Amino acid sequence: MIKRRHFIAAAALVPLLMSSAQTVAQELKQLTIAFPSPGGLGYFGLYNAIGEGYFAAEGLKIQPQSVNGSGQVIQALLAGQANLGHPGPGPLMSARQRGEDLVYIYNYFTRSQFNLVVPEESPFQKPTDLKGKTIGVGTADGAEVAFVRSIFDSVGMKEGTDYKFITVGEGGMAVAGFMRKSIDAYASDTAGAATLRLRGVKLRTLTPPEFQAFFGNGYVVTRKYLEENKDTIERFGRALVKGMKFGIDPANRAKTLEHAKLGNPQQLEDMKFADALLDIYFNLTAPIDPSKGYGYNNPVGWELWQKTLVAAGDLQKPLPDLTRAYSNEFVEKWNAAK
Repeated sequence: MIKRRHFIAAAALVPLLMSSAQTVAQELKQLTIAFPSPGGLGYFGLYNAIGEGYFAAEGLKIQPQSVNGSGQVIQALLAGQANLGHPGPGPLMSARQRGEDLVYIYNYFTRSQFNLVVPEESPFQKPTDLKGKTIGVGTADGAEVAFVRSIFDSVGMKEGTDYKFITVGEGGMAVAGFMRKSIDAYASDTAGAATLRLRGVKLRTLTPPEFQAFFGNGYVVTRKYLEENKDTIERFGRALVKGMKFGIDPANRAKTLEHAKLGNPQQLEDMKFADALLDIYFNLTAPIDPSKGYGYNNPVGWELWQKTLVAAGDLQKPLPDLTRAYSNEFVEKWNAAK
């Protein structure tokens, strides 16, 4: 009889527990985030926060959505199809010049995703050492080409006169280019650098420090969303920073790689490549000034971007108030979480 009573009592609790779990699930606030491309490893902090339950603990359910480029990310934000987006600073400033009040709230890729690199054993130590040399590129019109050209422009070297570009293809083709001595340096993107390192090519970066300030994509919201959802943004960033810190802990490396499959399982099919790529993403997303923490927007970086975009004609003129393009309002609270 006692056992039967216990069984009945336990059975009676089951619907209550199920009802409670369903209520919690229903109470989770969904956030749709538009990304410019499918990404797992690149957004490791986000997928760690999903996989480890950090977002759920903050009452949030994340819905990643991949679109085609930063322009479409901005369109999704303005159309109300996404709560947050992950565009680059250039498209955001162009949108602001058109009168769209978008705010960059979390500087995610704190460093340039492109670099001018040479094999570690090469004699070249700075960009000017490459005068008269050949620079390999993945594609003739890739973003990395413009980035490296700007490096040479800064030291008074002109394409065709002081150096030349040659298209060799991505990653593995650059390895062959170095081996055949057909290139002296390489304009590398994130995946290219990972491939070179995986193939045993140790690299030296010749990118000047000031060019590292050309940060990449980050989390963006409309001003209206920011003003009306401060608590939600605080909870989002707090969970994201926990996911970032979880990822850089060597003890969590295997779990981080596994969680990344939530975003792009194909990227994890070659685990050796994925492992090499993860280290590069750790570097690209690490705070430049650790005392500021994750997500911090450096005003100097924004000024550099604006100056470059105006000079290139991508912006007609400087924005009336560049500080309106970004916010550090939540950074301290995000990083205070343990």
